[in-house]
Amino acid sequence: MPLKFFLKLYARLAGLAAVVILFCIFLFSGVNSVRSQFWHERFSEPLMRWLVHSPAPGQQYHWLFSQYDFSVTQAGQQPLLPVIRERLGYGQVVAVEDSLGYRFLVAGFHGDPVQLTLSQPYRDIAVVSAQIMRQHLEAASSDSRGEMVERLAAGLNLDIKTQDQVVLPDDEVLARVYRRGLAFYFDNEQGRVLAQLADGELVQVVLPPPFNPWAWPVVLLLLMVSGSILALSLVLVLRGLDSNLRRVESVAVRIARGEMGARVEAGEGTNVSRLAAAFNGMAEHIQRLVNVQSEMIHAVSHELRTPVARIRFGVQMIEDCQGQEALQKQLDGIDGDIQELDELIDEILTYARLEQGGPVFALEEASVTNIVRQVVTEQQLVRPALSIESEIDGATEHFALADVEPRYLHRAIQNLVGNAGRYASGSVLVRCHIDEDHCRVDVEDDGPGIPEDEWEKVFTAFSRLDDSRTRTSGGYGLGLSIVRRILYWHNGQAFVSRSEGLGGARFSLVWPRKKPLEPEL
Repeated sequence: MPLKFFLKLYARLAGLAAVVILFCIFLFSGVNSVRSQFWHERFSEPLMRWLVHSPAPGQQYHWLFSQYDFSVTQAGQQPLLPVIRERLGYGQVVAVEDSLGYRFLVAGFHGDPVQLTLSQPYRDIAVVSAQIMRQHLEAASSDSRGEMVERLAAGLNLDIKTQDQVVLPDDEVLARVYRRGLAFYFDNEQGRVLAQLADGELVQVVLPPPFNPWAWPVVLLLLMVSGSILALSLVLVLRGLDSNLRRVESVAVRIARGEMGARVEAGEGTNVSRLAAAFNGMAEHIQRLVNVQSEMIHAVSHELRTPVARIRFGVQMIEDCQGQEALQKQLDGIDGDIQELDELIDEILTYARLEQGGPVFALEEASVTNIVRQVVTEQQLVRPALSIESEIDGATEHFALADVEPRYLHRAIQNLVGNAGRYASGSVLVRCHIDEDHCRVDVEDDGPGIPEDEWEKVFTAFSRLDDSRTRTSGGYGLGLSIVRRILYWHNGQAFVSRSEGLGGARFSLVWPRKKPLEPEL
C-alpha cells in the first residue's frame, strides 16, 4: 500500500471519527437537555400539584421555608421570562435549571406562582413527599390511615408500603431513621425513603427510577446517527473507488477495441495507483508484443522469401544438370539454403520466446569468466583468420561466480563475439570485469564501427545497417535483439559505443552479480 494513500486514508478515518464523536456529544447533550427538562417537570409535577391544591401551603407546610427555598409570590412581583409566564398561564409545571439546582414553578390559586428550589431534585422531592406523607398519616386516625395512604399514593404518584410490607434495609439506614425520623437510600438503583411515624410505625416510599441519560432510545439514536454517518462516508469512499475502477475498466475496453495506446491516468497516492501502474505496464507490454508480432510477420516473410526462391531455383536447375559435378553443386547449394532456413527459424523462435515473457529463467551460480573463455575458444576455431582474445584481471577472478542463466548468457556473448568477428579487420577483444555488485563484459573490434546515430537502432529486431540480404553478409538482424532481451531477463542492460583501443565498435553487457533477495512475507 502506498504510504501517501495510507496517510491520506488514516487522516480521513481520524477526521471522520472526530466528526462522529463531536456530533454524538452534541446530539447527546442536546437530546438529554430536553429529556432532563421534561423528566424533572414530570417527576416534580405530583408534588407541586399537591402543594398548590392546598388553600394555604405556606401555613400547612411551614417547615418547607426552613428546609428548602419555598415561596408563594403574587403574580407580577417575580420577574419571569415570557415563555415561563405563558406556560404557567397554561397550568404547566416549569423546571428551570440554575446554579443552585432546579427551580420548580407552578401557578397556584389566583395565578400566584408557587416556587420550590431544590439542589438535588430526585432526593429532595422524595424527602419532601415523605415528610408530607408522614405529616398527614400522623394527623389521621388509625382507622382512616389506610384511606390516607391510598390518597397520598395517588396524589403524590408514589408507591407507599406500610409496616407489614416494608423490607428492612441495612442497619446504617435504620440508624438514620431512628435519629432523624426518615432516611433516603437507594435499593437496586431505585430511590426509597423509610419514615418512622410518631407511634413508631415504619412506612416506606418507593420512587420511580431516576433520570437515566443512557436510556435505550438515546443509545439507539446515537447508534443510528453514527451508523448513518459511517454509511454515508462509506458510500463516498466506495464511489471514489468505483470511479477509479471504472476508469481502469474503460481503458481495458478501449484496448480490447484496438486502441493499444490507451493508458490509465491515476495520480499518486490513490487506492488504485498500483493497479493503474501494473495495468499500464501490462498494456505497454501487450502493445510492444503486438508491434513485434507485426514486425516479425513482415520481416520473416521478407527473410524467408530469399532462401525459398534460391531453393526453388536450385530444384529447377537440377533438371538441366548434365553431369554429376553440376548436380552435386546444386544439391550443396540447396543444402546450404535449407541450413540458412533452419538457422533463421531458430533465431526467430529464440527471439519470440524472449519477447513473449522470456524463458523460465532458473538463475544459478556459475563462473562468468569460464563462459567468456569458452566463447572465445569456440569463436577462435570458427574464425581462425582473426585474433580473438580475452582480458580478465585477477580481481575479476575473485568474483567470477555470479547468478546467471549459463546457456542464455553464453548465447548473448557468442552473438556479440560473432557479430564483432563478422565486421572486424583482424582483431576482437573480450574484456570481463566483475566486482562485488556488478558484472560487465565488453566486446570490441577493429572494424569500421557504428555511427553514433545508429547505436540504438542496431538492437531493433530485423534491423541491419546495410541493404545486403545475401548469405555472406551474415545475420538476420535478430542477434543483438536477442542479446538485449537476455540481459533484460538478467535485470541488466546492453548498449553500444566506440572502442578507444581498437577503433571499432564496443558492445557492453552490464547486469547485477547477485539476484535480489525475495521479500519475506
